[in-house]
Amino acid sequence: MLPLIVVATHAEAERLLDMNARVIVSGVGVVAAAMATARALQEQNAGLVISAGIGGAYPSSGLLPGDLALSSQIVQADLGAWDGERFLDFDGLGLSILPDAPHAGRFSTWAAAPEVARRTGARLGPLLTLSSVTGSLETAASLQERFSGALTEGMEGAGIAHAALLAGVPVLEVRGVSNAVGPRDRASWRIPQALAATRRGVAAALEVWEELGG
Repeated sequence: MLPLIVVATHAEAERLLDMNARVIVSGVGVVAAAMATARALQEQNAGLVISAGIGGAYPSSGLLPGDLALSSQIVQADLGAWDGERFLDFDGLGLSILPDAPHAGRFSTWAAAPEVARRTGARLGPLLTLSSVTGSLETAASLQERFSGALTEGMEGAGIAHAALLAGVPVLEVRGVSNAVGPRDRASWRIPQALAATRRGVAAALEVWEELGG
């Protein structure tokens, strides 16, 4: 079974089409990503799902544009409720994304992720998924406080991970860093470097996958 690579945009897909994997473009956002991944897995099973793309890095991560981040955990970071200034996640609310089991939207990732990180020099840590891109340092700091060690944010990873979980397929998120999370400063973005980093991470993941007998 070929691995399935899910990206949000055609620009991200273009760098990956020559790889030994099935590549689909989901559209932007957690719902679009979940639906596209679920449909793709129904059409053709996969032994590994890779959520790939570019994203912003949190200031405390130490990551710079062109660096690479891999998921130790994929977190649906805006799933919960606000009680005044206090955010309550699903654990605190006693809710679950699954109908018959507790699950707060924090998804475990592929067990071979540390080996991929070792080969690429990537940082390994929690990658956050949000429906709206963070636009202030204050919000970035709040997210970093809530999710210790958070490296990057994107808009699709948790949706892809949710679909993979329901299908019983391991998942990995790969993010090439294009910018710092915070005020929107497009002049500072480094998209070509981020796309190159994403390709490097995906290539290493596929290499490890093949070596493990995938």
